Amino acid sequence: MTTAEPTGSSAGKRKTLDAYFGGSGGAKRTKGADKTTKTTKTTKTIKKEAAKEDDHPDQDEVDLDKDEYALELATIDKSWLPHLRAELAAPYFRQLKQFLRAEHEHKKAIFPPARDVYSWTRFAPLDRVRVVILGQDPYHGPGQAHGLAFSVRPGVRVPPSLANMYRALKNDYPDFVAPGHGYLGGWAQQGVLMLNAALTVEAHNANSHAGRGWERLTDRVVELVNRRADNVVFMLWGSHAQKKGAKVDRKRHLVLASVHPSPLSAHRGFLTAGHFRRANEYLAEHGLDPIDWSLLPEAEVDPLAAPAKAK
Repeated sequence: MTTAEPTGSSAGKRKTLDAYFGGSGGAKRTKGADKTTKTTKTTKTIKKEAAKEDDHPDQDEVDLDKDEYALELATIDKSWLPHLRAELAAPYFRQLKQFLRAEHEHKKAIFPPARDVYSWTRFAPLDRVRVVILGQDPYHGPGQAHGLAFSVRPGVRVPPSLANMYRALKNDYPDFVAPGHGYLGGWAQQGVLMLNAALTVEAHNANSHAGRGWERLTDRVVELVNRRADNVVFMLWGSHAQKKGAKVDRKRHLVLASVHPSPLSAHRGFLTAGHFRRANEYLAEHGLDPIDWSLLPEAEVDPLAAPAKAK
């Protein structure tokens, strides 16, 4: 699998999946080790597994093989990794990694670059998450995706859905001036977790990695925020996001639901929903710093070289 390299000063630092495919030693547990190495489960089987393991304890004792899990160990932020180790060790996730390995061997172009698959963990460490925005899958054009839902790299044309998000912000805050770019790192560094349901996609093939296992991992991410944090704003735009966030505790958090910001639906209520202002009002009511939605510097940040700092 090949991954397109982005333009800009950080381009030379980015790695393709070649650097992360080593041995297949798997994951070792101190208790109840799973000896299964052959994974041929269907999507239906993955869903059945998930139903049986709706809630499991965080397992620091899960030892992930440093070769097979080189990407995860090198790029998932330390605030998230201990809580995801058991999920990463599960058979469905190893099946997902085998699928990605096969795509790599067949020279498929996959986005985002490997280094950025888990960049959301570095931009928004678990203990700093204040807002969650759920997307579906990464942009599938060259140079667009970098691991944050709805965001694109500097120099890339602002996608239509994001343009509508800027329009909604203008309605909420008349002084807001939309930037000439679509890079949302400034939001992420303030604790806005922009998470896609699937974390990879084949070039020019939308939803091509849906149903391969990413959804179970990202369900776990949503569950972690729901269970471990308080007073988080969940922005659920469209039926897909609303289904994914259906179990969010609405007594503990604020859930803002609307149609998707896509040009096909934004005019049916998204543009005037007031979600950005309502999110900040809720945060302020609970003694938390509001999000500065206008803080959108265009300079790209490498979240591995420069972890997010609290505002």
